[in-house]
Amino acid sequence: MENNKIAVFGCKANTRFLIEELRKFTQVDFLVTISPQVAEKNQVADFMDLSSWAEKTGTKVYVSRSYSLKDILDQQAIGEMRIDLAFVNGWQRLLPGEVLDTFSIGAFGMHGSAMNLPKGRGRSPMNWSILEGRRYFYTNIFKYDPGVDSGGVLDTLKFQILDTDTAETMHYKNSLAMVSLIRLNWNRLKTGKFNLIPQKAHIKPTYYPKRNPRHNQIDFSEDILGIERLIRAVAPPFGGAYAYLDNGEKIIINRATIFDINDFYFQGMDEGVVVMVWPTGKFLVKCLGGLLLVHDYKSVSEVHQGHMFIQLAEDPIEGFARNRFGFFDMESDE
Repeated sequence: MENNKIAVFGCKANTRFLIEELRKFTQVDFLVTISPQVAEKNQVADFMDLSSWAEKTGTKVYVSRSYSLKDILDQQAIGEMRIDLAFVNGWQRLLPGEVLDTFSIGAFGMHGSAMNLPKGRGRSPMNWSILEGRRYFYTNIFKYDPGVDSGGVLDTLKFQILDTDTAETMHYKNSLAMVSLIRLNWNRLKTGKFNLIPQKAHIKPTYYPKRNPRHNQIDFSEDILGIERLIRAVAPPFGGAYAYLDNGEKIIINRATIFDINDFYFQGMDEGVVVMVWPTGKFLVKCLGGLLLVHDYKSVSEVHQGHMFIQLAEDPIEGFARNRFGFFDMESDE
């Protein structure tokens, strides 16, 4: 069927990327997105208002009333579009069954983890993979059902997680993977003649928990490897990691690297102390296991040698439970 009505659901930069890539070999009839107000209410990281851009390119835009699409008016409006095939990218919510039932072929999105599905369902698996120090990521194009990342898999691609990867580059890789898998399976997708691979029923699913901005606080009593991974895992456009100086000032750290495992002549300094500030403004922090070089940060005033990072009682660091392997995906009792 060459006259399928195709829609994309999303509200981020990678949503625009997907639409631009899809247009190279097919039409995109509809964009379902949200307004800046709904994005702010739902704390959507990397939100991009795509309405004007999409309309200029000839795509019809529907701005939903809610991010969950549980509003009956949203469901009616989407049903009236008579969508055949939908792709979801940059829409971090489930699609309700009432919406899925209106698609003649179905809706497809991406999800994966370092262990592959059904392990690692849930929230922010790419961010969690950096935090866990994983080296590779299995990502899947799967057909949406009303469950949490539980749909049948159409195809899978595995990519590398480098020591230089951030949350941003991981999403770039995942978006490229999505386009690659759509292209590879396009003839089957557009006709609806495909076979899905069920997720392995004998493996009990695990789920990553939701992360909030308050979870981005750096604990300078942790080892340097964990600190560096946290900074990469929540780097822009995901808000950045933060910490407090002993003068009470909050600093957002967007990029930092492990400078060296050698403490040079700072061996006697406490963890969390700024031991050197370079003329460029970059600075070194003594950490457990080495020195951290902070390249890019935001603060009201300058950071000086001798400053120390502390924890404030009014903003305690919140941790997450770990499973028996030391990772953060947990089995559900449901």
